[in-house]
Amino acid sequence: MTTSIEPTRETKPTRRPPGRMPGWAKVLTAVVVVLVVMFAGIRLSLLPGLRDLFGTQTNDRSGPALLQSIQDMNRYDAASGNFQVVVDLEKDAKYLPDAIRGTRTLYVGAGTVDAYVDLGKIGDKNVTVDEDRTSATLRLPHAQLGKPALDPDRSYAVSKQRGLLDRLGDLFSDNPGGEQAVQKLAVKHIGEAAKESELAKRAETNTTGMLQGLLRSLGFKEVKVSYGT
Repeated sequence: MTTSIEPTRETKPTRRPPGRMPGWAKVLTAVVVVLVVMFAGIRLSLLPGLRDLFGTQTNDRSGPALLQSIQDMNRYDAASGNFQVVVDLEKDAKYLPDAIRGTRTLYVGAGTVDAYVDLGKIGDKNVTVDEDRTSATLRLPHAQLGKPALDPDRSYAVSKQRGLLDRLGDLFSDNPGGEQAVQKLAVKHIGEAAKESELAKRAETNTTGMLQGLLRSLGFKEVKVSYGT
């Protein structure tokens, strides 16, 4: 009896065709892409398909506002000025190009400044009335300017330029792309513009007209109002 023995074929390890990615690598890549999309703050306008997937919902769970104190106001708000300023704020890093580290923000700030006269400082020595009560003389303190109030509805950022490191830093910031710096500059410039304007003078003119009309309605024929310390 003749027995034939076939030669054993050597089994070679299978090789993955070049260019193909293993399954675990595909899953890892997909996870990385999802995390980048979630945390990098990509504009939904550029990827409209992600609007429903990563949409956010805002819930106001604030508690009721509590009254801390009440103060009587003795001042007469006689005038209010509307101001607008364009803030161009640039921050550079030494030895690094702007594309790597640096920011530049162009911001339009709009706000108001009130001018008032403190009537609470008027005493008996500041008011003089003649014997027949037909003439009165009042000496008031000069008008003062209130703090500038920035209007968020009319203020906006025109453009923002940030370097690569600044963009990466926004990923871990509680307030990415914050505008506090340009807002503070806008308030500062608005306050300076109010001081250089005729706002305080207009407030004194309006206060004079108000007091003259009030005292004349009470029977005074001549009312003089002056301002000084």
